[in-house]
Amino acid sequence: MSTVNIHEAKTHFSRLVDEAASGSPVIIAKAGKPVAMLVAIAPPKKAKRIGFLDGQALVPDDFDTMDQAEIEAMFYGA
Repeated sequence: MSTVNIHEAKTHFSRLVDEAASGSPVIIAKAGKPVAMLVAIAPPKKAKRIGFLDGQALVPDDFDTMDQAEIEAMFYGA
């Protein structure tokens, strides 16, 4: 963990962000007193997928255009 003053943080911000992203927090100080900490954020958790319907349903290739003529007739009265 490194400590830098505000001026150095502004000058080397990209490097400090890379350092924090790699897992090493950076403390930012003002007049020698710590005022902020730059740390990496945790990646979002992936939702657990449940495969109980795996292989039991098929989505047709024309799913996005299925019954298009019938739907247009309902809207536009063909």
